[in-house]
Amino acid sequence: MSLPVEAGGSAHVRADGVTVARGSRRVLNDVSVTVSARSRIAVVGENGRGKTTLLHVLAGLIAPDEGSVRRAGTVGLARQELSARDGETVGTLTSAALAPSLAALAALDEAALAMAGGGDSAAGDRYTAALNSATRLDAWDAERRVDVALDALGACADRERALSTLSAGQRYRIRLACLLGARHDVLLLDEPTNHLDAGGLDFLTRRLREHDGALAVVSHDRALLRDVADRFLDLDPTRDGRPRLYAGGYDAWQDARRRERERWELEYEQRQTEHRQLREAVSRARDRLSTGWRPEKGTGKHQRQSRAPGVVQALNRQQEALDAHRIDLPEPPPALRWPEPAVRPGAPQLRAHGVTVGGRLAGPVDLTLDGGDRLLVTGPNGAGKSTLLAVLSGDLPPTGGRVWTASGARVVRLTQETAGQDPRRTAREVYEGHVGRLVAQGYCGTPRRSHSGPSGWWTRRRSARRSGGCRRDSGGASTWHWRCRGGPRCSCSTSRRTICRPPWWTS
Repeated sequence: MSLPVEAGGSAHVRADGVTVARGSRRVLNDVSVTVSARSRIAVVGENGRGKTTLLHVLAGLIAPDEGSVRRAGTVGLARQELSARDGETVGTLTSAALAPSLAALAALDEAALAMAGGGDSAAGDRYTAALNSATRLDAWDAERRVDVALDALGACADRERALSTLSAGQRYRIRLACLLGARHDVLLLDEPTNHLDAGGLDFLTRRLREHDGALAVVSHDRALLRDVADRFLDLDPTRDGRPRLYAGGYDAWQDARRRERERWELEYEQRQTEHRQLREAVSRARDRLSTGWRPEKGTGKHQRQSRAPGVVQALNRQQEALDAHRIDLPEPPPALRWPEPAVRPGAPQLRAHGVTVGGRLAGPVDLTLDGGDRLLVTGPNGAGKSTLLAVLSGDLPPTGGRVWTASGARVVRLTQETAGQDPRRTAREVYEGHVGRLVAQGYCGTPRRSHSGPSGWWTRRRSARRSGGCRRDSGGASTWHWRCRGGPRCSCSTSRRTICRPPWWTS
């Protein structure tokens, strides 16, 4: 969506102390950032940390509970998901993108006619204003830019095509092409590479690097982050609960983030050690008070009584020290650990021979996967990459050819779009129902049997949740599954698929 904002100086969006809460949980906490001309800010963090919410706050779609946002220039927002309303076509989106340029050209023509006719003293001023607006938008070239972007991103260019007949990825590419062609002062892009092939990614990268205005992009795409971003706003948990803004590019962000995490873990462990030592000192003092302070047999009663106050005082001092020692530093979140496939390296696991799917995968495709293999499937949009994965996972029968999997092998597939979930079920219900089925089938042990070890079921369950799935709301119940956006929904699906050790994974 594009939002015209009253101009004032150079184009920018500035957020100061922005906080957004959902019930008792703070989605954003004291975020301050300025997106100005020629800046390239990447908003990063695990799913559910408020990246999309921040873009919507910057665009003016969500009012913050605390803090303020100032805007100057025009703001273009590419949402992660674009719904298709009745009657909307590809032309609906392109017309909306071209409207400011067409309006500027119309105003320019009107002012020129008024000047030619004479008698309108203000016509010259209107002409100057219209010319400045058309020049800033490069309005004469707007339609060509949109067409070029549609073609480069592999988007549908048929203006009469109904949006409801297109996939979510196709709709997103159209919206992205319109934004790139419209020349907004500020671009806010939410996961722009999700539905792009290699050619589309190259085009997007070039256009963003050439963009004269401001850019804030939410992405997990490391190639895009390396090539485009010069600053990183990291919304992941920190020791003080506030986000971090890193300068210097991708490598500088990764290095600074790692060093800060190491300091946090070290300090937390030191405080835990100090607290444990104080507890042990109190325990020893209590033992001495009950038994240890008594002198050897035969010592006089007076001597025993004279030593008692000192032992009591020592216990009191130790207890006071323990009471005064507070661990106000939050525990660092557990690191995400992927389970290792429970198969022998090199052992045959999956074979595909002569696979084709009529109208979707030309093929024939032949491939072999052995234990430890990592296969990347590439190709332009529409080539059949997702179709091939569906065939390999057994979710789609091939038109021709065959697929073989080893006895006992379990293949799981993580799709681009998570569909088919009952909207009445919570994320917790979906997740734990899946875990229950795995336990019943013998793929996972129960928490009681295996949670104690570092690689046990319970540890993997906790670590899997670090992929950023839906969190609890203020009432303590898990978020409704349908209320989660694309990223958290995908994270919930990822968690369900990594809860135990699948021999093979396709995504």
